[in-house]
Amino acid sequence: MAKRKNEYVESNVDILDLDSCIIKLFKDNNINTVGEVWVQTRKSLKGLGLKDSEIKQVIIKLQLLGLDLNKKIYS
Repeated sequence: MAKRKNEYVESNVDILDLDSCIIKLFKDNNINTVGEVWVQTRKSLKGLGLKDSEIKQVIIKLQLLGLDLNKKIYS
């Protein structure tokens, strides 16, 4: 089964409506699109300096768009 492309993958990270400190951290690390966040792992996000609660916030916001950190797309 072919993976369906999510309409938000190319969107700016700002649409995730995350805390401003998380958005700033992403931009400082050249993570500018939802797709670039989506391909991250918990470990890589932790390596950027995100706390567990911030990582959970990222996961929830991605899930609301139909994406998760395991690179799955939900309908």
